Amino acid sequence: MKSDLHKVLHPIAGRPMLLHLIDSVSALEPERTVVVTGAGREQVEAAVSPLGVMTVVQGEQLGTGHAVHQAEEAMGGFVGDILILYGDVPLVTSATMARMLERLHGVDKPATVVLGFRPVDSAAYGRVIADGDGRIVKMVEYKDATPGERAETLCNSGLMAVRGEDMFALLARVGNDNAAGEFYLPDIVMLAAEDGRSSAVIETDAVEVAGVNSRGELAVVEASWQHGRRARAMAEGATLIAPETVWFAYDTRIGRDVVIEPNVFFGPGVSVADGAVIHGFSHVEGATVGPKAEVGPFARLRPGAVMGEKAKVGNFVEMKKAVLGPGAKASHLTYLGDAEVGAGANIGAGTITCNYDGYFKYRTVIGEGAFIGSNSALVAPVTIGAGAMVAAGSVITRDVEADALAIARSKQEARPGRARRFRDVMAAEKATKK
Repeated sequence: MKSDLHKVLHPIAGRPMLLHLIDSVSALEPERTVVVTGAGREQVEAAVSPLGVMTVVQGEQLGTGHAVHQAEEAMGGFVGDILILYGDVPLVTSATMARMLERLHGVDKPATVVLGFRPVDSAAYGRVIADGDGRIVKMVEYKDATPGERAETLCNSGLMAVRGEDMFALLARVGNDNAAGEFYLPDIVMLAAEDGRSSAVIETDAVEVAGVNSRGELAVVEASWQHGRRARAMAEGATLIAPETVWFAYDTRIGRDVVIEPNVFFGPGVSVADGAVIHGFSHVEGATVGPKAEVGPFARLRPGAVMGEKAKVGNFVEMKKAVLGPGAKASHLTYLGDAEVGAGANIGAGTITCNYDGYFKYRTVIGEGAFIGSNSALVAPVTIGAGAMVAAGSVITRDVEADALAIARSKQEARPGRARRFRDVMAAEKATKK
């Protein structure tokens, strides 16, 4: 990855890919989840410990079998089903995990279940040789496969389901007499076969088990996730004018009859209610957009922004930690930070809530039905009463009572003929310099 950030913590849709996987696992309500770490483990431990996830360390990188073996003590003699997953394979769904466990408890009671897939390019994946019923005849790593075995298109994703009472006994018998000198996890399949116990393979789409080992592969997996999320949004009743240009976060919530125009980006923590419109080139993160509200184009909603029903922010409006009440609007060129705007208020172009003095943040309150004229600066902390009006170009530093008109600007003066005299003087001076 050429990065200071651990590979499995690189984000997909705004969430580290390892946490995508842990979230999918949590839907199965596991008794415990153990993450095997290696280099850069401090970053991984910090990311997963708040979730109650255990970690163990693989000091030497001696193969997948060796990695799984490090969890033996943490499993504490666990008797039950074990899923083996990979932190850099983040898109495996809870449904696929459940299928693996279901197959483990099939009538033929396989010793292990392997998740297989058929990639467009088999490259150097290990191969799974199986009969027509999905019983595994042989599994072999690409480096050790014969030309005939390499011709098989069914590949091993590395993901497995095994019974706890079997797994570590089988792992203890795995050797490293192979081309890489590593302890391969898939060897437990053939070791079980030596004991007269067959294993089974089930298949999934190659996209679901796509791994990430580079920035390019990260982008491919991100695109795959986004494609699926866009499809879901439309299936649930939203209109995406140009779906391929809309980017969702892992937790974006979109209501029915929402219209999303091209080139919209959603960061984490966004909820968009029914009937809202998000116009093009808007950036929305950590915000709540109410029913039939309107955002953009070219608007930015930052964390803590809340828009009430039928509220509107237009082009080049930014909101941060601010509430825009029902029907209130800020149509263009405005910054609303640490503010509360009442229902039906109208915020004129170029208005700024001056919320920061270089040390502390302060709050601005604008009452219902208030009108803020263009190019006004509201210096917080300040309250504009309900129904009050602020004249254009004002700098408001004190509270304005309800229904009052506040004017805070220099007196205008007009000096007849002064502009003409100025032009004549300057033109004459310019002429002498030619």
